[in-house]
Amino acid sequence: MGTQSSGKRIKFQLQAEPGCEVFVAGSFNGWNPKKNRLKFAAGVYATTLVVTPGRHEYKFVVDGVWCVDPSCPEWAPNGLGSLNSVLTVG
Repeated sequence: MGTQSSGKRIKFQLQAEPGCEVFVAGSFNGWNPKKNRLKFAAGVYATTLVVTPGRHEYKFVVDGVWCVDPSCPEWAPNGLGSLNSVLTVG
């Protein structure tokens, strides 16, 4: 098992009702909708991931429904008729 030597710690967070199943999926994890689960605490779902430098697109998956990050200032069309949130890691 290797370790990731480059990247930046990025905190993903989303306000949603308690009891939801929330994940983040994007270009940084192969768009895997079950790989990175957010934990609920203090009224917010959150997780911190190491993300490599560059431009990444992502979405949250809340109880199986894909949704953009409402706090993200940049979105991009995804070619499927909806939008992805955009994250640039320096």
